Formats: sequence, C-alpha cells, structure tokens
Amino acid sequence: MNSKFFGRFINEEKLHEAEGLFDRMGGFTITIARFMPIIRTFIPFVAGSSTMAYRRFLPYNLLGAVSWVTLCCAAGFWFGNYPVVKEHFSLVVIGIIIVSLIPMMVSAIRGARHKAAN
Repeated sequence: MNSKFFGRFINEEKLHEAEGLFDRMGGFTITIARFMPIIRTFIPFVAGSSTMAYRRFLPYNLLGAVSWVTLCCAAGFWFGNYPVVKEHFSLVVIGIIIVSLIPMMVSAIRGARHKAAN
C-alpha cells in the first residue's frame, strides 16, 4: 500500500491476508463487518485496496446495511418499551458496546498469542 496515511493502519501483510479472506468469504465478510465497530469503518477501504470489484462489493454492503438498520430498529422497538431497559438505558448501551467489542478483543488476543509463539 503506497498511501502514507492508510499504510499506518493497513500494512502489506495484512492487505494480502484481507485479499485471501475476501477470496474465500468476500460477501460474508462485507456483510458481517457492519455489525463490528471500528472494523466497519475500514472494510470498504481494505476491500478497495485488495482489488475487490465494486460490483461484488455493493450488493453485500447493501445487505449488511439493510440488515443492520432492520435489526437495530426492531431491537429498539421490542426492547425499548420494557421498564427495565428504560430505567437502566445507559447500562444497556454500555453492555451493547462491550458485547460488540468482544470479537475484536478475541482477535487481538489470538494475534498476540500467535506472535508470541513465533
């Protein structure tokens, strides 16, 4: 990657890993990335940098976006009227943030263990 700005976040090794991931599970990766904070920000850049075709990217990105909005609206509608949720809304938000960060933390721990083993 020749960009100085993105090169700080995405190195060549990680870009090649992303290309392999997009080759194996491209659409699923794009769709699921919508549900992971921080990762959802970088996936479009990585997909473009790894030469994923826009025609292939767009339907999965739209599927992820529609799924995300539908899930969040439905969850807000169904759970928003429970008195427990209304009374402890800030704790619910903090819980959602923690749960959504778990996959990223697990991945970081696995990466650190893999580096330590090598």
